[in-house]
Amino acid sequence: MRTNGLVKIRRALMSVSDKRNILSLAQTLNKFGVEIISTGGTLAELKKGGIKPISISSFTGFPEILDGRVKTLHPKVFGGILALREDENHKKDMEKKNIKPIDLVVVNLYPFQEVLKKGASEDELIENIDIGGVSLLRAAAKNYQWVVVVTNPDRYEMIIKEMEENDGAISLSTRLDLASEAFEHTAGYDLVISNYFHKTTQKDQFPTYLSLNYQKLSDLRYGENPHQKAAFYKDFDFSGPSIANAQILSGKELSYNNINDLDATLGMIEDFERPFAAIVKHTNPCGAACADSLAQAYEDALACDPVSAFGCIIGLNKIVDMETAQKIDATFFVECCVAPGYEEEALKLLKKKKNRRFLAVTELIKPRPKETRVIKVIKGGALVQTPDEYQIKKDELKVVTEISPTEKEIKSLLFAWKIVKHIKSNAIVLVLDERTVGIGAGQMSRVDSVIIATMKAGERAKGSVLASDAFFPMRDGVDQTAKAGVGAIIQPGGSKGDEEVIKACNEHKIAMVFTGIRHFRH
Repeated sequence: MRTNGLVKIRRALMSVSDKRNILSLAQTLNKFGVEIISTGGTLAELKKGGIKPISISSFTGFPEILDGRVKTLHPKVFGGILALREDENHKKDMEKKNIKPIDLVVVNLYPFQEVLKKGASEDELIENIDIGGVSLLRAAAKNYQWVVVVTNPDRYEMIIKEMEENDGAISLSTRLDLASEAFEHTAGYDLVISNYFHKTTQKDQFPTYLSLNYQKLSDLRYGENPHQKAAFYKDFDFSGPSIANAQILSGKELSYNNINDLDATLGMIEDFERPFAAIVKHTNPCGAACADSLAQAYEDALACDPVSAFGCIIGLNKIVDMETAQKIDATFFVECCVAPGYEEEALKLLKKKKNRRFLAVTELIKPRPKETRVIKVIKGGALVQTPDEYQIKKDELKVVTEISPTEKEIKSLLFAWKIVKHIKSNAIVLVLDERTVGIGAGQMSRVDSVIIATMKAGERAKGSVLASDAFFPMRDGVDQTAKAGVGAIIQPGGSKGDEEVIKACNEHKIAMVFTGIRHFRH
């Protein structure tokens, strides 16, 4: 029955996998004299709570079959949901076939995703593909003009409140809102299953139709700027280290820019096994280092460019100990710190400054799957590529100059090559041992990036090595490098100007190696 946009609930179908708060909703329905139809485990749960539902088999006059694979897929159920209450032909069909209208459908689906994450067998996964539940939700959502559909247990309280206010009825605006949520839910559910089958069949990693499955974690205060609205979503198909599943142990709410910077920082710390620290601003490192201890790595990273580090993001790849925590605590303003975890006393010290955010990504210390694709959304489309994970080995370096780099320089060159892929192009990084001393990022000309990196390094550039994310198109970058006292260069090679660049290195007694690959980051 619908009056002034309200639908009075007289009959409800309840069949849920997630049984949170289902009893409280059923008690409210009971209070308003609503007839409740239920299935399997939900039926048992309601009976245990003192509710007297009707079994689906009693309602349809047909038993559940195939070990419960078929129970709600019946004309009496779907006719009761899909009937247009004011349509005379529908009324006649319902009367003739003894179909009773169903005004409320409370359904959530078999937990396919949760079972998948547990590493279940194929047979168990198949049995957790919901058929009837999806059909019920779609049918009820389609007929939202007359039917209320609820799939999220967090919505029960709202339904109870509205029924109390409207003498057991639900408004049109609420029905439409819930219908939209139901379609979102079934779409996301199908995407998880579709992506599972795509991976199982080992098809081309770039499918014909790209399906993305994100669930909103929270609204954000604003976007990159205060006049922009923003929200934070989690990718259901990603199971590796992510800021979306990080534990926020201390500090205020994360901002859009915090999350963006933290994501870039996480990518850096994943690349290193030895104790490693990165100091990040606007997704670029302004300092990075490896050392024998985490505290020393942090000190070396901060020393690269302490002026730019104000308001930074800190990334650490090991459990944060007290010595490291004391160094962080003594640092000027820090926005966030992300690490695999924190020693208890170290975290207690760090939490004393309330505005600093400290995050733990425990997946960093577990075996983890590799990313298979990177997606960049553009206006009206998306770009998809495999991640830039290739790490050059020592024996793959091609010496192209008259002199070869020393063993110490090779170690620094390999470290620099790991770092340069995390710097916006055009990217130049200067490294001494396994610590950055100067970084030039995001310039339109490569020589400008060299000028900035050497200027940042100052006297520390002498004896350092340089990494360039792409080739030098001409010798001006090398000439600038030589002025700073750099001893060796690592770059991809492959330019028409390679001969001129090699000649410049030989003139300046600089060793140079080619990698054959580049590390653009736009």
